[in-house]
Amino acid sequence: MHVISPHSLTQSLNHSLTHSLTHSLTHSLTHSLTHSLNHSITHSITHSLTHSLTYSITQSLTQSLTHSLTHSLTYSITQSLTQSLTHSITHSLTQSLNHSLNHSLTHSLTQSLNHSLNHSLTHSLTHSLTYSITQSLTQSLTHSLQAAQSFLRTFQTVKKFHTFYGTRRSITAFTSVRQLFLS
Repeated sequence: MHVISPHSLTQSLNHSLTHSLTHSLTHSLTHSLTHSLNHSITHSITHSLTHSLTYSITQSLTQSLTHSLTHSLTYSITQSLTQSLTHSITHSLTQSLNHSLNHSLTHSLTQSLNHSLNHSLTHSLTHSLTYSITQSLTQSLTHSLQAAQSFLRTFQTVKKFHTFYGTRRSITAFTSVRQLFLS
């Protein structure tokens, strides 16, 4: 038989217990720590990433949507207001100007044409009638004076020749002068 020394027994027990406890503790702690660390790290990373990504995505979407919507809404509102105001102002100004111009131009043109036509017609008719009457009177008086002169010459001739007075020739001469005067 073999006798084991106390030192050897202690060493053997020490080795056995160390190996067994190390294995058991390692297995137990590994399982426990793995589960605990997995849960803790997962929770921590999830929370951190969720918070970080939420903030980042929110900032990005807010900037993007703000820019996009601002541009889109500004353009849309500008177009709508421009068209609406243009139509409204054009319609209003057209009506107002049309009424105003019709009223003022009608009044102004009527006054101007009346004044112009009165002045023009008065001047033109006065000039025309004066010229026409002057010509007519001049011709008429010239003709009448020529006839009167001829009559007077004939009458003086008849006076000079008393012998022919009462004769047929003097009556014929007097009648022809008279006809000349009347024509």
